[in-house]
Amino acid sequence: MKTRHKRLAIIIIGVTGITVSGLFVLNAFRNNLVFFYSPTEVLAGKVATNKTFRIGGLVEKGSVHHSPDGLKVDFIVTDLNKQIPVHYEGILPDLFREGQGVVAQGRLQKGDVFIASQVLAKHDEKYMPPEAAQALKGGSFAPGKEVKNP
Repeated sequence: MKTRHKRLAIIIIGVTGITVSGLFVLNAFRNNLVFFYSPTEVLAGKVATNKTFRIGGLVEKGSVHHSPDGLKVDFIVTDLNKQIPVHYEGILPDLFREGQGVVAQGRLQKGDVFIASQVLAKHDEKYMPPEAAQALKGGSFAPGKEVKNP
């Protein structure tokens, strides 16, 4: 085999290896991607129910119910238009409370109950993810003000 053919073979093997590696990375990224939706979007059917996704909004006042052991909690997330009941088993963040912003990650079950595997509480009144701000736009929500349920 000539030197020229050896170089060509090495270049082809290198390009093939980089391409295959890139495809593995993109596939892993796609499988771990989690999208954010508002309760209105979820109930409108814009979400594939067999995939993990995040819902965000406000914890509706009077909707938080703890189990006697304290590790199971049911609450309602609202975007001031629609509500989704959420069930979570685990320890809630310290900042979790009624009327505050929350993002829950999990899956939607039959009966439109969201089973959360992770709950994140909003920690700063001055910052809000653009998706959450867009979802809450049009309601009576304003950062720093108490939310009154309709």
